[in-house]
Amino acid sequence: MSPFLLEDIMESYEVLRDLAIILLFAKFFGVLARKCKAPQVVGQIIAGLIVGPCVLGWINQTAFITQIAEIGVIILMFEVGLESDLKELIKTGPIAFMIACAGVFVPLVLGSLLYMGFYGVAPWGSENFYKAVFIGTIMTATSVSITVAALQELGKIKTKVGTTIVSAAIIDDVIGIIVLTFVIGFKNPDSNPGMVVVKTVAFFAVAIVGGFVVYKVFATLDKRYPHTRRIPIVSLAFCFALSYIAEKYFGIADITGAYIAGVVLCSLSDNEYIERKVDVSSYMFFGPIFFTSIGLKTSFDAMNGKLFAFCICFVIVALGAKIIGCGLVGRIFKFNFSDSIKIGVGMMTRGEVALIVAQKGLAAGLLTADYFTAVILLIIVSSIATPVILKMLYSRDDKKSGATA
Repeated sequence: MSPFLLEDIMESYEVLRDLAIILLFAKFFGVLARKCKAPQVVGQIIAGLIVGPCVLGWINQTAFITQIAEIGVIILMFEVGLESDLKELIKTGPIAFMIACAGVFVPLVLGSLLYMGFYGVAPWGSENFYKAVFIGTIMTATSVSITVAALQELGKIKTKVGTTIVSAAIIDDVIGIIVLTFVIGFKNPDSNPGMVVVKTVAFFAVAIVGGFVVYKVFATLDKRYPHTRRIPIVSLAFCFALSYIAEKYFGIADITGAYIAGVVLCSLSDNEYIERKVDVSSYMFFGPIFFTSIGLKTSFDAMNGKLFAFCICFVIVALGAKIIGCGLVGRIFKFNFSDSIKIGVGMMTRGEVALIVAQKGLAAGLLTADYFTAVILLIIVSSIATPVILKMLYSRDDKKSGATA
């Protein structure tokens, strides 16, 4: 037997061991989190911290786990789209757009000022100026997947606040990608920042026109073969296809394509049946791996005094900027104070998009590897804090409603 083939076989055995550990620890700590009145995703992220390089070092983030985690977040966003109320989505669209704009602008400005506060005010167009702006760009990203999982557990995903958060987070990521392209474009004269705007508009135009056609086809299939497994299978294929098209041909995040695919099918009469079937694979396998993988990415080997101080301030500013920007716009659009805070808190999670932005900056020379610690710390803190705070806010409101009743 070839030594290379034997090595591949041994690696495949290691993958099976890693999957067994991840699933068992994710489930155990997920249940433990629920016993402690916290969402399961918090326990799953902590499970990744424990089995990963940060504590026990049993599992490292491999390319295989990364790919499985990516599938997990795509399926999760597809489920969110399926659970959406299209009428409510259209109704909250303009408000969500304004919230998303504030959720990009405020972190961008405050993040840039934070970097300059630590490393000196940089003149316009200098290397440090672009680095400062890029730190702010990382802060603009919102990861709706963790918020969505928390809202699903709380049964609040279809409320006006839940729909607004999901819509604003999707728009936020699109705007954030445009900002990223412009920043890299100014740094690299060979890129064309204007093209990203054209591609983004083109994607949504294609999604609207093509989505209408796809919906009609699925409606016909659904009427002819109601409650059959072929419908969820074809639906999942459509999700993956649109995710691929969004990323490959339009430069839009694949999770945006997955969410749009779910929205296209959310008005089908069998949409709950489709969501139920898709959720089985997400809940049992792909979802736990995605949330555990966040913990696996964490390492504090490069930490020193100044970087530690920067990381703490980076996390505080990043979380506060979303609450201030998004919450303030929520108040302007007549949400009450409690719901405005929920919107701000729901928008403060960071995840895969922030990592993608950071990696793009590393490749463009706008970020060094040391600052990944700050990004990872932000993802961990926001991923744990957001579900817990949302649960506290909703529990408090439910108690007030019960007392009033």
